Amino acid sequence: MRRILAILLATVTAVVVVPAVRAEAAARTPVIFVHGYTGSASNWTTARSVFRAGGYSDSELFAYEYNSYGDNVTNARGLASFVAQVRSRTGAAKVDIVNHSMGGMVSLWYVKQLGGAANVAHLASLAGANHGTYAASACLVFVTCQQMLPGSAFLLTLSAGDETPGATRYATWYSACDGVINPYTSTVLSGATNNNVACETHIGFLGNTSVLAAVRAFMAT
Repeated sequence: MRRILAILLATVTAVVVVPAVRAEAAARTPVIFVHGYTGSASNWTTARSVFRAGGYSDSELFAYEYNSYGDNVTNARGLASFVAQVRSRTGAAKVDIVNHSMGGMVSLWYVKQLGGAANVAHLASLAGANHGTYAASACLVFVTCQQMLPGSAFLLTLSAGDETPGATRYATWYSACDGVINPYTSTVLSGATNNNVACETHIGFLGNTSVLAAVRAFMAT
């Protein structure tokens, strides 16, 4: 009799534990990395390592690539399609987005102008050109740089109204030592958790494991 009870107890325990483990695994939100001007998926090598160290698998980490010289409206529409593909592939209701530099503009246009806030749980911006940068005056031959110049029609539309719409959680990381985002406070978003990093270069953000670990922790909130 005792042996029968022990077997029944073990069976019940297995039934309870296994679904709980599967539910936890399925709950992880996939992350989409969005590079900046002249960037590529390779910019996120260190970030991927940091996220993998935190328990993410490669099947949960994605990088969106776009035309740095074309039109950021088109780039944002491409991001919308990419998000839809990731959600379909993973079965996730929402994604998290991590962007850098001009990728901030692409991400925000998707979230604010294309209804993307409904599909994004967290948005983290590293040295994002969220309100533009005067450094873009050096490459005005390209449409994206014209859009990145403070005061452009693109940025006036982007910054109008609520800067952090929807239920999406927003956070930024910026630094006075950036050297590319001018003014460096351009990254800051009203309504976001804005983190002032003591001294980090623009490209340095991509390899700063402390900042990237903080971004990973933010995704868990």
